[in-house]
Amino acid sequence: MPEWLSKLLPIVILLIAIAFVLARLPRIELGYTDAYRKRRILNWLPLGLTYAFLYMGRYNLTVAKNALGTLMTKQDFADIFATGTIVYGVSFVLNGPLTDRWGGRRTILIAALGSAACNVAMGWVLATGRTSHLVDVYSVLYAANMYFQSFGAVSIVKVNAHWFHVRERGVFGGIFGILISLGIYFAFDWGGMIVKQWPQNVEYVFFIPAAILVLFAALDFRWVFDLPSETGHPDVEVGDASSGETGPPPKLAQVAARMFSNPVIVTIALIEFCSGYLRQTIMQWYPIFAKQTGINAHFVPANWGMLLCVAGILGGVFAGTISDRLFQSRRGPVAVVLYAMMLAGAGAMILALETPLLGWLVVTMSLAIIGVHGMLSGTASMDFGGKRNAGVAVGIIDGFVYLGTGLQAIVLGRVLPKDGTPEAAQASGWHWWPIVMIPAAIVGLALSMRLWHARPKHPVAR
Repeated sequence: MPEWLSKLLPIVILLIAIAFVLARLPRIELGYTDAYRKRRILNWLPLGLTYAFLYMGRYNLTVAKNALGTLMTKQDFADIFATGTIVYGVSFVLNGPLTDRWGGRRTILIAALGSAACNVAMGWVLATGRTSHLVDVYSVLYAANMYFQSFGAVSIVKVNAHWFHVRERGVFGGIFGILISLGIYFAFDWGGMIVKQWPQNVEYVFFIPAAILVLFAALDFRWVFDLPSETGHPDVEVGDASSGETGPPPKLAQVAARMFSNPVIVTIALIEFCSGYLRQTIMQWYPIFAKQTGINAHFVPANWGMLLCVAGILGGVFAGTISDRLFQSRRGPVAVVLYAMMLAGAGAMILALETPLLGWLVVTMSLAIIGVHGMLSGTASMDFGGKRNAGVAVGIIDGFVYLGTGLQAIVLGRVLPKDGTPEAAQASGWHWWPIVMIPAAIVGLALSMRLWHARPKHPVAR
């Protein structure tokens, strides 16, 4: 069996099993026709897969770092990644409002084609051997890539805010987590197989995602639409924070003031700052830890993308299901449960750093943090921002995610042992890695508890 199929098969089997279980659950009846449900799948599936492949065109930098050896040190990688993620976070100030104005259909096309162009440029630098100033050039190109990437999450949330009722958005949060997980799998495992197949052509790890993104941009242009009415179906009342609003949309300053004065939105943004910090502390640095400590042939690092995908799928579905079925579509209790898992996991990592248990701990922690991210960025942003202002809401929230990501890159790049030192080759030399996770996990858990009873409030119709 080909390597790519052996890694994809467990994911496919898991997705089939989850689809079967979800199909057997009692349906939340909202008056939708079967035709509407089928057209909704045709709308979000190519859109969602585009979002997943954006991840492949984002985290291929980590795969390239391990393949380039001394051309890109750990400090170089941290600096490039930090620059890109800070640009990503700040870009939401502009791109969230643009998505509300232009619609998610147009902005997902901008995301896919813009990211494809930047990936082609990064691949061209390697293909032509212009690596004398690699860190400076990649800092610029990766920052540009992340600017276009920042349209991705905003677009998918903006489109689906018009298609999913608040009572079923927990399940959509699970779907969002699945898409993130598939993207991580594409980035790490498919990217790793590309480098393994063409070790002398590392640029292919940038060229191939670019080609895939162009293909999905074409599919999105054909099938993805912002509103049900644009596909011949009636628009639906979704029951979120903008329900009942009529008339022209408010000005950006009014929306921003409303979002930043909403204690729930601000709390979610701060929780997601912690989520961004913790997610990348695990996801980006474990493969580097495994390579530098010589355990990259062990089962977990050798199948990192596949295991992250499985963990993320389970985390997203678990979070979405208990939110809608156990907590009456509240998102806060789910975040509490999953952040408690993160805190316990970070403490356990300190003790397990030099043992084979470490790999399975970080996989379990990934389950928790992807579940939180899907539930808050993918679902709560729609609930509390409302379909009219979903772009600004998710822009604020996801912006904080990537500000947290930028912080972890700065912190980890400076507390971890430098490449080539004896400490870097020993697990004990990485003792600061789990320690710097604990404060973020504590803060995220405390803030999540404040959302335990939070629900979207509908404005009075005008």
